[in-house]
Amino acid sequence: MNIGEAAKASGVSAKMIRYYESVGLIDPAARSESGYRVYSENDLHVLRFVKRARTMGFSMERIETLLGLWRDDDRNSAEVKKLALGHVVELERQIAEMQAVAATLRKLAATCHGDNRPDCPILDDLSAEHDAPARAPKRRRP
Repeated sequence: MNIGEAAKASGVSAKMIRYYESVGLIDPAARSESGYRVYSENDLHVLRFVKRARTMGFSMERIETLLGLWRDDDRNSAEVKKLALGHVVELERQIAEMQAVAATLRKLAATCHGDNRPDCPILDDLSAEHDAPARAPKRRRP
């Protein structure tokens, strides 16, 4: 199948397929006599693997490692488990950071009057130097 068909069948855009190929994440596609990329069922399987790994938030580097492990019949599942659990730790750290940001924004929004006044604690916080909180200079009305 051609790249468009492979993209549709795998759920990976043609642009991303070309990118994955260019960075060496996936093997270069076979070429037809006229030079067009040709994809096999095995290629689709690899693309679906990459898509699923990306959906789970794995980095390109980790996906490359996972692909290598997947292709290695002599792999140790302990290595795969270690990689997956390391990713879980990173995801949990990111979730905690995002929850802290959400809590801060909720707190700031609760202190904002949300009316016609120009005072806004949200903007004040965004413009502040957080080592030493500062306020933006007040605008003078003519």
